[in-house]
Amino acid sequence: MAPIVVALGNPLLDIQVDPKHGPAYLEKYELKSNDAILAEEKHLPIYDDVVKNAEVTYVAGGAAQNAARAAAYVLPAGSVAYIGSVGDDDLKKTLQAANDAENVQSAYQVQPSPAKTGACAVLISNHDRSLVTTLRAAEQFTPDHLAKPEIAELLNGAKYFYIEGYFLTHGIESALEVAKGASAHGKTVVLNLSAPFIPQFFKMQLESLLPHVDILIGNESEAAAYATAAGHGDASLESVASTLAAFTKSNASRPRLVVITQGADSTLVASSSPSASPANIKPTDSNPKVYPVPKLASDKIVDTNGAGDMFAGGFLGALATGKDIDEAIEVGHKLGQMCCGQIGPKLSFPKQTVL
Repeated sequence: MAPIVVALGNPLLDIQVDPKHGPAYLEKYELKSNDAILAEEKHLPIYDDVVKNAEVTYVAGGAAQNAARAAAYVLPAGSVAYIGSVGDDDLKKTLQAANDAENVQSAYQVQPSPAKTGACAVLISNHDRSLVTTLRAAEQFTPDHLAKPEIAELLNGAKYFYIEGYFLTHGIESALEVAKGASAHGKTVVLNLSAPFIPQFFKMQLESLLPHVDILIGNESEAAAYATAAGHGDASLESVASTLAAFTKSNASRPRLVVITQGADSTLVASSSPSASPANIKPTDSNPKVYPVPKLASDKIVDTNGAGDMFAGGFLGALATGKDIDEAIEVGHKLGQMCCGQIGPKLSFPKQTVL
């Protein structure tokens, strides 16, 4: 079947460091324990360092690619495609094999050698994760890939589009092309803020894309970063969510949802127009509405890397099946917690029933 969900982002191979080494590498490379950054010059040695001197696990990653596999977890086979740029190397083969195994179509733009597929060093400490990314081939994505007949066919046939915030660091032209086209045809555009540095340092790109976004997803740190960048650093989380929901929209007949996760605490959902929401928020619901997160025992948490992506993908997949917002949030919570029980951004197989 033709994909109904298309995700766009930076394909990365995660190099996951055994948690017992995490604190030492955080100190060595001056990293924060709960953060996500693009590698600076001083961080670049970390990739060879951890491979040579620590115990590592290789896991298919990239925020939107993770979310695509999560959406595929709750949708029929063939329902999800993923677009991004990779090198023609073994890392690309590893990523594509993971997508194939989970029924995600890899619609990669493949860059010729010597370009290399992007990588992310993942450092775990006390259930926090620190991500250090080198984009490599991922940032060589060009808009002409979207015009290829096989890619244009995917875009024309899909009904839901998911864009990761990280992609805005280099691919705003392509993101705008996808989002504007989808919005003009009444399709649903989902954007994930992805990391605090996106609203901090790429606010202009974010706000150029936001008018075409129907659903915005982020966590409390990312929402706070946007508030600070917008000059409202003392605003409550509820206020930030409502402000983002009310941000100018190109297709005003389609309201915007803003979904803010807070880890194990709760998830907030604000809507610009609850009574007309495409995700079926009931007019009687509070706005923002608070969804408690079911308790997960500490001994069930192996690794939090990718949990937010799995929440987002599960949430999106549930919406694509026609579930309402309450059911979609519940599915997102289930997949986020399932991911916490795995090493890296993965889910349990054989598949569990989550709908």
